[in-house]
Amino acid sequence: QVQLVESGGGLVQPGGSLRLSCAASRTILKIYNMGWYRQAPGKQRELVAAVTSGGSTNYADSVKGRFTISRDNANNTVYLQMNSLKPEDTAVYYCYANLGRFYWGQGTQVTVSS
Repeated sequence: QVQLVESGGGLVQPGGSLRLSCAASRTILKIYNMGWYRQAPGKQRELVAAVTSGGSTNYADSVKGRFTISRDNANNTVYLQMNSLKPEDTAVYYCYANLGRFYWGQGTQVTVSS
């Protein structure tokens, strides 16, 4: 098992940046797959970015070139650096860890608006 706590969400203007953090309650060194999903009002939850224990990454087409996922195994934390934010990035962002089943954080709201 693992508990995940997200932070770093908020209100930002279009073109701005935010960095989300996902702190895990245990070592993530051997957790093969971790990442971020998001869910906008009235829409299904979608994968934003994922990172493996070996450092391989995967991104949704809509965020490629703007978002960067990374993991800090020493501090049991996964980050999502979000640049050039757009209004359509507005959503609740959820961190997950795949240990054979998915564990989720509570979510953090990101709102991109002028």
